[in-house]
Amino acid sequence: MTVRLVGRGRLGDLHDGCTITEEITLCSFDCMGTVSYEQELKGESDFFEKATRLSKQTKGVVVCGCVTDTRGMKRKSALVAENGRLIGISDMTHSVDGEVGCGAGLHVYDTKIGRIGVAVADDIAFAQVVDCLANCGSDVILCPYTQVTDMTPQLLMRAYAYLYGVPIVLCGVGYSMIAEADGGLAFATPQNTAVFSLDRRKEYHLVETRKRGLLHFHG
Repeated sequence: MTVRLVGRGRLGDLHDGCTITEEITLCSFDCMGTVSYEQELKGESDFFEKATRLSKQTKGVVVCGCVTDTRGMKRKSALVAENGRLIGISDMTHSVDGEVGCGAGLHVYDTKIGRIGVAVADDIAFAQVVDCLANCGSDVILCPYTQVTDMTPQLLMRAYAYLYGVPIVLCGVGYSMIAEADGGLAFATPQNTAVFSLDRRKEYHLVETRKRGLLHFHG
């Protein structure tokens, strides 16, 4: 699985020279900025079109962070496109200190590359988000991020990847990184654009537990 990380750069500039097929292109919030649904529907902006065209050119999946504006209600979101088609938009489900509004519901996208879970920006700070995405069968979890200012995202990614057995890819403004399922840091870079080949590994273990109560429960 080839992952292209774009920490800085405008979405429209990514078409030139991009010939890699069956890749994931993950863009930080720098690439799209704020997107108005109303302007998109009226044809006054073309952010969604640029993302879908890029996914058609790469014959793969494009996930791009952006701030969506619904008549003044702003949310941190991730646009997901595959092979020339918009397949969904995921919203951040946790709003910290009311910076923006929050959406509802997590999404795992079935693509030809595999099942892709999307954790938007600050959602990576909440273990239940990764837990849900992993338990719903994600082969990889992608996180478009804003500005990376410290090592907290890396520490969380590595812990989650180890605990839930799924690789996590985060692309932020100024820094991008990939944590493998064994908890190791597979890749990290401050470069604006980078490409990394990620191995897909699935490992399962039987975990048993005992619980008091449920005296009348027989399955």
